[in-house]
Amino acid sequence: MQVKSRHHLRSDAVSDLEDTLEEQLGVSPAGEAYERVEFEDTDWEVILIDGEPQVAYFDDDPFLTVRGANAYDPEKRLVTVDAGAVSFVSDGADVMRPGITEATDDVSPDDLVVIAEESHGKVLAIGRARVDGADMVGDEGKVVDSLHHVGDELYEFTG
Repeated sequence: MQVKSRHHLRSDAVSDLEDTLEEQLGVSPAGEAYERVEFEDTDWEVILIDGEPQVAYFDDDPFLTVRGANAYDPEKRLVTVDAGAVSFVSDGADVMRPGITEATDDVSPDDLVVIAEESHGKVLAIGRARVDGADMVGDEGKVVDSLHHVGDELYEFTG
């Protein structure tokens, strides 16, 4: 991914971003330097926190990247998958009901969510919910569209 532009965020933009992440995910990033990076060949926009790509914009909504979610351990908007789903989710597959062991009740349709595996809590992907968190566990159907996962271009971007 070719970087098109890169600039530091103003303090009010940093405050807005921190407030949004606290409200959505219950996390408080605490970085010294916040930089916004735009790319030539993709719509991705990434926020580097102390040089690490920890926030990205998904359809104009800021949200943690996989790296950011693993760094801050979010407590909200969390979908947990079983071991059988790990390889599929890690490869960018959408998340199906049979693979989900639990989801937090604060998830609504169209919310961005963090997808983690159940045994160690490692975040595998970021997705967009299709249903409420309370309706995610079940026998059939796609419930989360994958947007970003371990090993994709965004994950591999090092700033």
